[in-house]
Amino acid sequence: MTDTTSKTNLLGLTQQKLEAFFEGLGEKRFRAGQVMKWMHHYGVDNFDDMTNIGKALREKLKATAEIRGPEVVSEDISRDGTRKWVVRVASGSCVETVYIPQNGRGTLCVSSQAGCALDCSFCSTGKQGFNSDLTVAEIIGQVWIASKSFGSVPATADRAVTNVVMMGMGEPLLNFDNVVDAMTLMMDDLGYGISKRKVTLSTSGVVPMIEKLAEKVDVALALSLHAPNNALRNQLVPLNKKYPLEVLLPACKSYIAGLGEKRSLTVEYTLLKGVNDQPEHAAEMIELLRDIPCKINLIPFNPFPHSGYERPSNNAIRRFQDMLHQAGYNVTVRTTRGEDIDAACGQLVGQVMDRTRRSERYIAVRQLAADATEAAPAPTRHNAG
Repeated sequence: MTDTTSKTNLLGLTQQKLEAFFEGLGEKRFRAGQVMKWMHHYGVDNFDDMTNIGKALREKLKATAEIRGPEVVSEDISRDGTRKWVVRVASGSCVETVYIPQNGRGTLCVSSQAGCALDCSFCSTGKQGFNSDLTVAEIIGQVWIASKSFGSVPATADRAVTNVVMMGMGEPLLNFDNVVDAMTLMMDDLGYGISKRKVTLSTSGVVPMIEKLAEKVDVALALSLHAPNNALRNQLVPLNKKYPLEVLLPACKSYIAGLGEKRSLTVEYTLLKGVNDQPEHAAEMIELLRDIPCKINLIPFNPFPHSGYERPSNNAIRRFQDMLHQAGYNVTVRTTRGEDIDAACGQLVGQVMDRTRRSERYIAVRQLAADATEAAPAPTRHNAG
């Protein structure tokens, strides 16, 4: 019986690494290109189906290698055409991938970790804590699964997946090497041939890794900002305490400047009722971003149980957007998609096992706060005392 545990999973190898693999087998480097096309262009995972490769090499590959994406646990399709896959990774945890069709584009939101260590207060994924980093094969495997589900050949102009955003579960820059290799495969013509302008990495602000990213790839960058000042951002995005705005924004500006070609930073800002959606917040944001080429994506909060936050009114959202528009910013309000299958932004929880039990503690703290509020004496009684 063949031992599969020692086999190399070719799905997760960049062209350079796959060429090295074939050289290690005593084969020519061009074999890497042949196998990449079979895997990524046609979704093939059986070496016997690779008809332009000789039988002897196919047998050698079967003995030493495999092509294995993550296990698909479920696939849901929303009324609006959004799709969500729950896939199980090697750690035993599950992560989610979301496909959003809109205006001729097909954007795939890809996860980089099972759970997340950052614990942003308004994000349901963060309430689970961190479980594991995804391997390159598990990250690119999400693109592989989505492409195969549509029966599309990524090398053609009419492919279903036209854009990829690393905005799913996890902080991509905390799984740096695997994410960089996966994005390299997304952009490789032998992989998925997606333009560097259409592969976006979203970060909450891991400054040293933003600087390192500039040395490796030139993908688009998105910043999860969510607050226009350090005091508020410390509450919403705890990572800000380590990398405050005066350190973070210059790093983002430097990265964008290095891209050239008049490219800009995407600023993501989740609007929370009564927390960061007021005119004074918009005014602060206008000043904060004044010297940074950027476009702003406002995201009305998607409620989830025990969050403690609410979605702002439509009037409040429009008011905030209008202030930014009048200051000259390119601003869009993200339309909620896939809400009926819990695929909307900030809702990616799925069936990930909460090994840190963070969500239970989070719910318990919310309940204690609610109990304390109910038990507090009435103001008149307190004043009388």
